[in-house]
Amino acid sequence: MNDDCVQRFLLEDLDIRGAVVRIAPVWKKMLAGRNYPAPVAELLGEMSAVTLLLGNNLKQIGRLTVQLRGNGPVSLLVIDCNEKLHIRGMARSDDNVQPGPAPALLGHGQLLLSLDMPSMREPYQSLVPLDGNSIAEIFEHYLKQSEQLPSRLFLAASAEGAAGIFLQKLPNADQCDPDGWTRIEALASTAKKEELLSLSPDELLRRLFHEETVRVFEAETVTHDCPEDWEKVRAMLRSLGREEVNAVLEEHGEVLIQDEICNHTYRFDAPAIDALFKAGEISPKLH
Repeated sequence: MNDDCVQRFLLEDLDIRGAVVRIAPVWKKMLAGRNYPAPVAELLGEMSAVTLLLGNNLKQIGRLTVQLRGNGPVSLLVIDCNEKLHIRGMARSDDNVQPGPAPALLGHGQLLLSLDMPSMREPYQSLVPLDGNSIAEIFEHYLKQSEQLPSRLFLAASAEGAAGIFLQKLPNADQCDPDGWTRIEALASTAKKEELLSLSPDELLRRLFHEETVRVFEAETVTHDCPEDWEKVRAMLRSLGREEVNAVLEEHGEVLIQDEICNHTYRFDAPAIDALFKAGEISPKLH
């Protein structure tokens, strides 16, 4: 069984499409070394599931970035993935976050979706207020506004994994079966958290929709994509210029760069900074 995948499906007789996502090893890599409080990890896991369900619709090379920013104890959630479902993400929060509903944890804030593709002159961005009592409701509200199609999300996350079901009512659904959308919503809502997190997509679809005609597409693999990139960091330091970098070095005794989204730390001592600028082909900028 593939524990890290997105499986799209179509309820052919009802004109309803959907997808199931489940990540486990990938999710554990995303949590490694983070020490997030459980409520923060749960929010981030549910948002990871949603981002993968949305990113699975990318038909060409591109990157989808989803951010939730608020004034609550959880101030920032960021997930991004590309068309190959390479995912990474992070959260920023207070140290002692207590369990509670999403509005209490996130506070007032905004949902920002950004889509960047080589074919675009500039990234597409959509910014909406946080509206909903859960991560699922926040994104259902967004999808209703942006796609004009009724959509439902059923999400679950724990320290062991993250999962979700996505349903979307297509334009001819009512002609196919006036009660179809209501029935499928009700069936999907019976999925328990433990089932979402433990059953494979095939098993889950069979359990929920065993009396429906379900066309299942080939599963797409999800991977965690956060390699170290020392050369990118060196180029960034060169672009700042020797004078500015040396000022940081003199003040702190080293130059420390923290890549929050991938949880990598890049340290440069004085000899490393000296070698960096001696080796650099780029003339340092004057400030």
